[in-house]
Formats: sequence, C-alpha cells, structure tokens
Amino acid sequence: MEKFDAIVIGAGHAGCEAALALARTGNKTLLLTLSLDAVAFLACNPSIGGTAKGQLVCEVDALGGEMGVLADKTLIQLRMLNSGKGPAVQSLRAQADKIEYHNQMKNTLENTPNLFLRQGEVVDIKCKENGTKVVTTALKQKFEAKAIVFATGVYLKSKIIIGDWTKDCGPNGFSNAQKLSNSLKKLGLTLLRFKTGTPARVNGRSIDYTQLEIQKGEENIQNFSFTTKHKPRNKAVCYLTYTNESTHDIIRQNLDKAPVFSGLIKGIGPRYCPSIETKIVRFADKERHQLFLEPESLSTNEVYIQGFSTSMPVDVQEKMIHSVKGLEHAEIMRDSYAIEYDCIDPTQLSPTLELKTHPGLFFAGQIHGTSGYEEAAAQGIIAGINANLYLKNKEQLVLKRSDGYIGVLIDDIVTKGTNEPYRMMTSRAEYRLFLRSDNADLRLTEIGRKVGLVDDKRWKIFNDKKKNLSKILDLLNTKIKVEEIKDLFIENGENLPKENITVKDALKRSNIDAFKLNKHLHIFDNFTYEIVNEMNIMVKYEGYLKQQQDEIEKFKKNENTLIPKNFDYKNYHGLRLEAIEKLEEIKPLNIGQASRISGVSPSDIAVLSVLVKKYNENHKN
Repeated sequence: MEKFDAIVIGAGHAGCEAALALARTGNKTLLLTLSLDAVAFLACNPSIGGTAKGQLVCEVDALGGEMGVLADKTLIQLRMLNSGKGPAVQSLRAQADKIEYHNQMKNTLENTPNLFLRQGEVVDIKCKENGTKVVTTALKQKFEAKAIVFATGVYLKSKIIIGDWTKDCGPNGFSNAQKLSNSLKKLGLTLLRFKTGTPARVNGRSIDYTQLEIQKGEENIQNFSFTTKHKPRNKAVCYLTYTNESTHDIIRQNLDKAPVFSGLIKGIGPRYCPSIETKIVRFADKERHQLFLEPESLSTNEVYIQGFSTSMPVDVQEKMIHSVKGLEHAEIMRDSYAIEYDCIDPTQLSPTLELKTHPGLFFAGQIHGTSGYEEAAAQGIIAGINANLYLKNKEQLVLKRSDGYIGVLIDDIVTKGTNEPYRMMTSRAEYRLFLRSDNADLRLTEIGRKVGLVDDKRWKIFNDKKKNLSKILDLLNTKIKVEEIKDLFIENGENLPKENITVKDALKRSNIDAFKLNKHLHIFDNFTYEIVNEMNIMVKYEGYLKQQQDEIEKFKKNENTLIPKNFDYKNYHGLRLEAIEKLEEIKPLNIGQASRISGVSPSDIAVLSVLVKKYNENHKN
C-alpha cells in the first residue's frame, strides 16, 4: 500500500487548489480523479469571475493560489462588471479559453514537486484508530494518508437529464462516482440532493452576428493575479441577444415535458441561476430575458448561450433556440442538460472545512452544496492550507467575514447551511466596500506567506506594491495652484476653489478622479494603473471606509470571544431549548459565529456571552 501525507479526491477547481496548496507546503500529495481529461474542466460557463466571484479569484491569488494566474494566462476577454457603480460591487469577469485552461492547469499539476496525479474512482474510505485513512479505488488499489480532502464536485451519483432521457454520468458525459456516497454515509455524513444545469452550445459559424449587440472587453483594468505584469489582452468579443414572446410561448406550451416540473428532477436547483423554463414561470410578466453568446475557446467554433439553461427535450430545445434573434439558423453542437448529484450538509464541517466528527477529513467545493468554479477554488485552497496545518499539528486557519469573501462564503455554509446550490453575491458580504478585488493582496497575502504558500517572488511583488502605495499617498498633500486645474474643473462642472488646494482636496470632488487629474497634470505618471486606482478609492471613499473599519472592529470583539471546545450547552440555564439544539449541532467557534446561527436569538447570545465569560473565569488556570 503506497503511503502519502495527503490525498485529494477530485481534480476540479477545488481539488486542484487543495492539491497545489498541500504539495507546495512540502506534503507528499496524491491527487485522484475520475478522468485526467476533466482536470479543471469548465463544465458550464467558459468564464472565470463575475459578480462577487471576481473578488474570490483575487483572494485565492492573494493567498498564493493558481486560479487567478491561469485566468490571466488563458483569458480571451476581460471586463469589469458594474463599472458604472461603486467599487463595493465591481467585479472582474473573464471569458477563459476552456481548452487552454484545462491544459495549463494539468501542466501545472504535473510539474509541481510532491504532487502525484492518478486516474481512478474512489469507492471507499476507512479511518483507522491511529488517525490514518485508507482510500480504496474501484480497481482495488489502496492508498494511505493522514489527511484527505474531498473535492468531488457534482460527480457523486450524478445523473444527466434531458426531457425524459436520463444517464448516470458526470458533466459532459464524463464518468461519475457511484459508490463513494455510500462510504460517506457510513462515516455518518448527511447527504443532500441538488441539481444544476448547462445551456446548449452552438456552432459560431451558424450565428447571425449582424443582429446582435456586441460586448467588447476592457484593457485598462486590473488583472486577476497580482503577479501578472502585462495588461489584459482581449482576443475575442461576446454578443448579447434576448428571448422573446415566441420563445416564451414555445416553453409554456411544453412545460409538461420539462423535467423540472414533471417531477423527474428531484434535486433542488439554484435560485439565482435557474433554467429558462423556471424563469418563464417565475417571472411571467417579463417580456424578455438576456442571453449572452460567449466563445468557448479560440480553437473551436462552439459558442455558449449564457442564460439559456434547460432540460427540455432536444426537439423543444431546437425550437426555443431558433426563436431567438440571431439564432434562427443556429446549429446545435451540444444539447443543454440538467444534472442531479449528491452533496453533503456543510453544517457538519467546522470553519476550517474539517469534518467535526473525523479529524483529518476536509471537504471543499460543490460537494458542500455550493455552485461555481470560484467558490470551489476558494474552498479548495482553504481546505488544502488547513490539511497542511493539520499534518504539521499547527493551529488551523479560519478567515473571518471581515477578512474576505472567502470568509463570508465559508461562514455562511458551515453556520447556516444551504437548502439550494449556494452562490456568492456581493450582497452577502456586509463589509463589501472593504473587501474589494484591488486590495485582496493587502488583506490576505501576509496570511498566505505565514502558511507557506506565498513564495519569495510573490512576496517581493507584494512589498513593492506597499512601498509604491505609500509613495503615492505621500503625494496627496502636494499643493496645486488654482490656475493649474482651472480648465479641468470647468470641463467637469466643478466650482473653482478660491485658493490653492492639495491633491487630496481635488480628488474629493465628485467629478474629479485620479485618472482625470493625472491626464491633466501627469502627477501620477510613475505609478501603475493598480496603484493609482487603489489610491483613488481610498481617497474617494475615505469616510465610508473609516465607518466600515469601525464596524469591523466591533465585529471582531465577538469573533475573538472563543467558546471552549468542551462547552456543554445543556448544563446551563437561560438558553432556550431550540438554541441549545442548534448550538450543539453547529458547535460554533466563537460568540460571533453563534450569533449567526438560524434559531439562535439575540437574547440567547446575551445569555451565552455571560455564560462563556463565567466559564473562562472559572477555568483560567
């Protein structure tokens, strides 16, 4: 039996980040996957990032992960979503070359020291009394390790559904894992059944682009990775079209054939990314829905129809697609489908992503009931970091909600659970103005360095940025003569000051930003776009950021009030029975986490705070 320090099961976006984190911190790591052809496979949308998801990618990068690096290498278009709104909701989104992304990640894994890639289906897990775990494959191979990361995605007993046709397989026809679910049940895990889906792919040559709205990329914006030196290079464009009344009529006339309504689909689908038939029923008064046509790769003509996910029979799918402007003669290359799969109840995990009942077993990605590549990668790097810390017998990492979107994501799922595929959104983050993409490195790179994932090259880039940011902030006190900014102020509808002002005062004006000021005075010519942009946000939102920082400090007080691991809620008076049951189930690490548990009231928290304080005073020594 071959022995490893750690084994990662699944090579999707969670598994890849977990395996790289473990191997890069010196652990002999086995990465087992059902198919090497599906490594880091973009099974649905050929994109990285999006609303709130872009922040997750930048945070993974800041910790020393790989997704942002490869997103920059393989992007064919990059945009900043919500650029007309404030920085709190702006998010990077890239169209990635689907084929090249897989190739690049597989190549990275294959050339990482300490990392061993192996194709095989895991069918059983055994935990020994001495803490070691034994993994058995369908071919009766056995591998031993002290830590295991489960990152199986949507492959557990997965089933593809199109109309009344079903097939037991994974996304895109890849093999699935039939027996691992039962092994997890034997370990005492509660499983859920969720559903997601993906739209059809059509031949780009058959699309009438002259009828569509073009969606171009942007180049003068930041990259995903703080290590990428060149500006984004857009190599393709996307297009926008809409459904119409004819499309909706076709769907309404065939609702009896829709598995999501006929009862064939049992799994719970995503509320924020529903099938087109669900949209038509749920939003009956809406005249049209947006559809984005996105290239899958520079080496194929396949085009993804974002917003048109369905599990309708193929003949109905064809009618639906051909009713859309620009797609009247579209040739379908891959049919749309729904996929059901097993996942675990994430409240069985601690905020470190370790299973509460079995030390050394970690979980990451869609096996938690989350959706999205970015959410998966974020969990993957944390699971990998903590599996490494577990192996080294060190305190594990828990990111707070004030540390990053990753902290919000993990806290949400392990504290509240989820009854549908969980998707990260900016509205979930109460400190979103502070948790921006541009400052993800300032928030998390020191943590990445501490856990051993930020190498010397990345550390130098980080420290150089801090130095340059300090230099540009020093320029804010530079005096500007009224004559120098007269034309700029008049052009932008600003009242002229009566006397000379500082650079900071100029930037406080609503219609003046750092880029306009620099174009006029060239005061920031020696600094990169990233540095100028970050300084501009810091000045423009100074008051709001100060207010949010004060809120974070208050929040941290509860987060720092730890609840002892052996605290027995049943032995104390004052807590309601429902609160005791919830607290026993979740086993929160601190008062802050306890306050976010559904069913635990503010009065329960007030009582609990007093009880924990008394407990700590009585057990000081």
